[in-house]
Amino acid sequence: MKLAIIGLAQSGKATVFQALTGTPLTAGHKSESHIGTIRVPDVRVDRLSAIYKPRKTIYAQVEYFLPAARAKAEDRKSGQQAYWAQVRDGDALIHCLRNFDAYGAEAPTPIDDFRQLDQELILADLVSVEKRLERLQLDQKRGKKPDPAESELLSRCRHELENERPLRMTPELATAPKLRGFAFLSAKPQLVLFNNSDEDADLPASAAALEGATAFVIRGKLEQELAGMSPEEAGEFLSEFGLEASAADRIIQKSYELLGLISFFTVGEDEVRAWTIPRATTALDAAEVIHSDIKKGFIRAEVVAFEELIAAGSHAEARKQGTVRLEGKQYEALDGDIIHFRFNV
Repeated sequence: MKLAIIGLAQSGKATVFQALTGTPLTAGHKSESHIGTIRVPDVRVDRLSAIYKPRKTIYAQVEYFLPAARAKAEDRKSGQQAYWAQVRDGDALIHCLRNFDAYGAEAPTPIDDFRQLDQELILADLVSVEKRLERLQLDQKRGKKPDPAESELLSRCRHELENERPLRMTPELATAPKLRGFAFLSAKPQLVLFNNSDEDADLPASAAALEGATAFVIRGKLEQELAGMSPEEAGEFLSEFGLEASAADRIIQKSYELLGLISFFTVGEDEVRAWTIPRATTALDAAEVIHSDIKKGFIRAEVVAFEELIAAGSHAEARKQGTVRLEGKQYEALDGDIIHFRFNV
């Protein structure tokens, strides 16, 4: 899972990146992009590791991506294209909005800022759609037969974008398999972060005006300090500010919900590991996440729910209680499933 952090100047993107990843940035960081990979905290992995005592414990991971700075005015067109080309690689967007007073800056206008950047996403997608439709028309003139389904979907996209509607507002377009390769920016799920001052923990009432995006509050400077603390110091800090978990933990949870992701686990003496998959993934496709050979030689999936294993105390006892079951290729894996794949290649 990879999430790109975007926002207008002075929105606090770098501060948020450091708060989420704990990665310090140098003074000249704006000239290059940055990726921070962090472990997804999961108490279920901790519990399973305590039971199996494996040689390795592997948590799921999430990547936060901070693109290089947007273009200067003298090279705006090509620079903007390069900027958005970086962002297209993300599975979702974290849209950072300034909601704090800054020295020498005007009062924050987060909703206006959101709409301004959203329009840029729409425009970038419209350019891509029009280029592709022009190419399809040219191919048709040359005697090539275009895919009518693709042409129809792109025409619908153009209609939405020309009417200044982001594609995420039309799920059948945002998730259409034939359009996946375009990586449309306005189709990507958005987690909107209102970057508040240290004293302000509330989501502004104006957040209700956001269209097709999930809103969340972060106190960026405060969370940046927290990211550099030891676990003991962090615990005291969270308590002092009335927080149950760091922004990183909370945003990871929101990111999973936003993208419709869940975790299943594989366990054993060698390794306890969390695997991330989309909700409603079949056992056959979940097997491929581990290795293509497992999918190729799939026989059955031996499944037990995390809660049932914990209640039983061991895999052997869960089997005696009848909570371990065999499932076929079309079984839809559930969050917290512990799966052992039987296969033969």
